Amino acid sequence: MGKIRLLPEALACQVAAGEVVERPASVVKELVENSLDAGAANIEVRVQRGGIALIRVTDDGCGMNRDDALMCLERNATSKIRTKEDLGSITTLGFRGEAIPSIASVSKFRLATREPGALAGTEVIINGGKLERVNDCGEPPGTQIEVRSLFYNLPARRKFLRTEATEYAHLEQVLKTQAIAHESVRFSLVRDERLAFQLPATPSLRERIGGLVGGDLASRLLEIEPHEHKGVRVRGFIGPPGMGRSDRRQQLTFLNGRPVEAAIVTRALREGYHTALMKGQYPVTFLFLETDPAAVDVNVHPAKREVRFHDGFAVQEAIAAAVARTLRERMVRPVSGVGLTGTAPMERPPVVQEELLPPAPPSFPRLDPRPAPLFTALERQRAESADTQEGLVPDPTLSSPPSVSEPEPEPAAEERPKASDYRIIGVLGKLYVLLEAKEGLVLMDQHAAHERVLFEELRRRMETEGAPSQRLLAPLMVDLVPRDFDLVSRHLGTLSKLGFAAEPFGGNTLKIDAIPAFLKRDDPESFLHEVIEELRVASDRMSSLRLGEDLIATTVCRAAVKANDTLKEPELRKLLEDLLVCDMPYCCPHGRPTLIQIGYAELERKFGRRT
Repeated sequence: MGKIRLLPEALACQVAAGEVVERPASVVKELVENSLDAGAANIEVRVQRGGIALIRVTDDGCGMNRDDALMCLERNATSKIRTKEDLGSITTLGFRGEAIPSIASVSKFRLATREPGALAGTEVIINGGKLERVNDCGEPPGTQIEVRSLFYNLPARRKFLRTEATEYAHLEQVLKTQAIAHESVRFSLVRDERLAFQLPATPSLRERIGGLVGGDLASRLLEIEPHEHKGVRVRGFIGPPGMGRSDRRQQLTFLNGRPVEAAIVTRALREGYHTALMKGQYPVTFLFLETDPAAVDVNVHPAKREVRFHDGFAVQEAIAAAVARTLRERMVRPVSGVGLTGTAPMERPPVVQEELLPPAPPSFPRLDPRPAPLFTALERQRAESADTQEGLVPDPTLSSPPSVSEPEPEPAAEERPKASDYRIIGVLGKLYVLLEAKEGLVLMDQHAAHERVLFEELRRRMETEGAPSQRLLAPLMVDLVPRDFDLVSRHLGTLSKLGFAAEPFGGNTLKIDAIPAFLKRDDPESFLHEVIEELRVASDRMSSLRLGEDLIATTVCRAAVKANDTLKEPELRKLLEDLLVCDMPYCCPHGRPTLIQIGYAELERKFGRRT
């Protein structure tokens, strides 16, 4: 007798269930997706003990007749696809026909369903994959699925479940994610007979987000106007600079209404935010992608979270361009000081740099004496103000401050403030410049502001003229693997812009005759490998020109004015003017805010003038 045998049907279902049903959250995801595919307008989820004891999902969708109710319990039975051509253009959330039989095989399962207009519904009871009975029932139109004692017949799987609180947190996150993707559907979650949340159907996505994460955060989000690139349409909301998180829990992406995860999306967001995001931080995003279903493969994993794009670079470029445009056009006001404490703690950059460098005189140093000076405007302003009064002179062009009791009209969305809109009040702690605007109080970090100004000046010079180079006494020979050598050969022009003088030297060897002048490290070969790694994921020419910007950011951080450098009023005014004409004036190259605004409404709340 042979060694290979066919597994019993019940055991095969339990094995397959391990791919679909990992924890209670997986059950909720699959059942809610079925409810959405059924056209439900109201979905209620009830759980006990984090979903381990009970999960009940009730909807008012199309329901099923008795034949369909029994057929949906068979493996690979689905109403979503019919032919192999359908597999190439999937538009529904579910399609594999595995979820219901897998869930039923590892729990005490009850299905009650009724079509609208039917005299009676159908109730199906299954225990551990074994059909026990089929009855008529008087349920309202729609479907109710009850899952009790999850993994009761698989002790090996049940012992790997986490605490009830942890399982509930995963379950709640799944439901909130689906609620954001379908704002026109009413969702409610009941935990241990207590209402956890209830979300009515809303006409706008921002309102739905506010119901889940809070109105303050939702109001600060920047809306992405629909942007289309090579068949990929992008819309949604993103957080402004300074609204970073230490994990990706609030970085949500939906593809054709389906929550998805893809490394290419993370890279695109990093590229789009660029210098507006701190390292180690993840942006708050509610991103919606729409593309031809035939251009994406969602049949990668039974959980259907991972997807593969036919043209991944087109997706990356579309997201990066949409995010960059939104930050450039929508960030027309300083970062609000309200809610910044909810982000990860921000380090104070100048203090760290001052500890590493000797005390610097109060001047604006140059990065390299050979190229044209970067800071001539500020230095000229300093020279002109040498004989001026030491105190700060109020700007007579500004009118008197508005009364805090009068509400201020909101500026037009496209209006960008000018330096004349601010009145310099003073400097706090030899670092924070206090400014008065018609919206309230604005604080400017002089170090971060100068970093941004120098960064954009040097970046523009690098893109137009190329970075300055320094010749090596002896050429540096770098042996590369064939794949990296071919990549570098195609981007020799980019390396030249960065300040490298490189050429092939036979085989897979690259000869380096010059390196960037501002490269302050003993091992230029390691920096070259970092550039090659970035080239590998660069999506277009703009991406490749940004390869040296981390190094530029570090360089200008050392060159910018420090916390204890005393600047006079004309110098502060010039710094503010230069900052406000930058492409991204509200954060430094490291992603930290340069300007923080505390509005009159917030000040009134602090002083008890309003609730």
